[in-house]
Amino acid sequence: MPPDTATNDPAARHDGWLTLQRFLPYLWPRDNPALRVRIVVAVLFILASTATQLSLPYLLKWAVDVMALTGPKVLQFAMLYVLAFAAGRLAGVVFDNMRNIVFERVGQDATRALAENVFAQLHRLSLRFHLARRTGEVTKVIERGTKSIDTMLYFMLFNIAPTVLQLVVVAVIFQLNFGWGLVAATALAVVVYIWATRTITEWRTALREKMNRLDGQALGRAVDSLLNYETVKYFAAEEREQARYAQATGAYAEAAIKSENSLALLNIAQAVVVNLLMAGALGYTVWGWSKGQYTAGQLVFVQTYLTQLFRPLDMLGMVYRTIRQGLIDMAAMFKLIDTEVEVADKPGAPALIIKRPSLTFDNVVFGYEKDRTILHGLSFEVPAGHQVAIVGPSGAGKSTVARLVFRFYDPWSGRILIDGQDIAEVTQTSLRASLGIVPQDSVLFNESIGYNIAYGRDGAGQADIEAAAKGAALMDLIGRLPKGFDTQVGERGLKLSGGEKQRVAIARTLVKNPPILLLDEATSALDTRTEQDILATLHNVASGRTSLSIAHRLSTIADADTILVLDQGRLAEQGSHNDLLRRDGLYAEMWARQAQEVEEVSEAAE
Repeated sequence: MPPDTATNDPAARHDGWLTLQRFLPYLWPRDNPALRVRIVVAVLFILASTATQLSLPYLLKWAVDVMALTGPKVLQFAMLYVLAFAAGRLAGVVFDNMRNIVFERVGQDATRALAENVFAQLHRLSLRFHLARRTGEVTKVIERGTKSIDTMLYFMLFNIAPTVLQLVVVAVIFQLNFGWGLVAATALAVVVYIWATRTITEWRTALREKMNRLDGQALGRAVDSLLNYETVKYFAAEEREQARYAQATGAYAEAAIKSENSLALLNIAQAVVVNLLMAGALGYTVWGWSKGQYTAGQLVFVQTYLTQLFRPLDMLGMVYRTIRQGLIDMAAMFKLIDTEVEVADKPGAPALIIKRPSLTFDNVVFGYEKDRTILHGLSFEVPAGHQVAIVGPSGAGKSTVARLVFRFYDPWSGRILIDGQDIAEVTQTSLRASLGIVPQDSVLFNESIGYNIAYGRDGAGQADIEAAAKGAALMDLIGRLPKGFDTQVGERGLKLSGGEKQRVAIARTLVKNPPILLLDEATSALDTRTEQDILATLHNVASGRTSLSIAHRLSTIADADTILVLDQGRLAEQGSHNDLLRRDGLYAEMWARQAQEVEEVSEAAE
């Protein structure tokens, strides 16, 4: 299982502000000055918008106070102040939208860079991680994380920062016009408001985390069920799958109800604080007006400032929740990024250079779990240009050999050598570029046949695709299809038969043209007639290459130069087919048993 730590510090909180610090390099990229200029321009627009908004209450105050006077130019001044107020509101909208236009590329670029890093990390992680993961849940983590970034940045830069600036400026203005009493009342209300918002939101965060977990569980079950559609049908398990999915969605619905109810409580608490302050401030201004201390314009002045201040404060709860949730969602993405890469290239590792494509296992010890060893000091050699087969009972470690050759795992001890070079000392990219494989279950992309064949080598042209299709005996199938190479194969290649999928996999390997070829039980899932056709093709493909065949049916590898017989992770026997039969050991026993099974099947058919 992958480690459940997201940073090197086990005590670190993944949903805290440390997560935001880790994201800042994406927001302020050192290698892209143009984006940093955009951030500076956006900040200037924020300052211009804030200054404009703070000037509007003064314009309304002056307009109201002028209207209370008499004189020849009262109308002109009142009209001037009103028009200036309208122009200020328009300018504020323009500044806000220009800020959004300038900053949009910054937010999208930061989101893209982080998403690409997560995607690249998922491909760097070991096979152990991917065998344990649930595809739906990992997809949901990436989806939520990338969606949260842009929203979180918007609120932090365009809501919190201007609000803090407005609080400071409004405090100064209130002190100059009304004294410290109104400043203190406003400050107390803001503190209580923030405390209530934070307290209730922390409670809601736990509910939200539970919702996310149940949402991911429901999606994971749905994806898992749909990927295994045929298995569900085989066992008439539709109702069982629906019940499992319903259980997950029902639990999610209950958590969502609690979350929404807590939101209502938060809104009520916020409204109480806001309206108490509004009532107190306006009442204080009216009382001062009755004493002749304030003008009618100052009532509008106070009301306008508090309204402008409350507008972002009204959103503070949502902003805090959004940022808090965004940090949680981003932390889940960083947790993927921080998942330990089990198999990594050594610093400065050279590329694998092959002159004679030989393969050697030198006293290899390995197991998937520490308490269960699969290979016990396995040693063998596949000379350059030879065709070697590995056979043995189930659980002997045959497929493990293929995974180790491709370096999906590193052995506990011992070495695996290609042309005398330890594969743990060279880059994985160069290693896998030198290897080709035709697996038992050839999984294809949901693209065209041509795309799947060309996938063997980046940059393969149409001539390469057609030559590989001919080499894999695919041209008869291609000729019968109306769209030819453009025929879609469906998800995982389900629109093709088993034999057709294997031929596409063979063609894909031919396009790659590797010096070393692995055949991992490439025909075990096929019927006898298709198996013989595929075997003939595989023999042609393996000719002139170094090949290692992993087989269950012994008849498919009887002509191999050397046959290695594994038993419980150890090399029990090796030799040619005839040599092993003469020894009358494990191989001869397996051959006799399979021959008897074939004879029994033939008799039953007759």
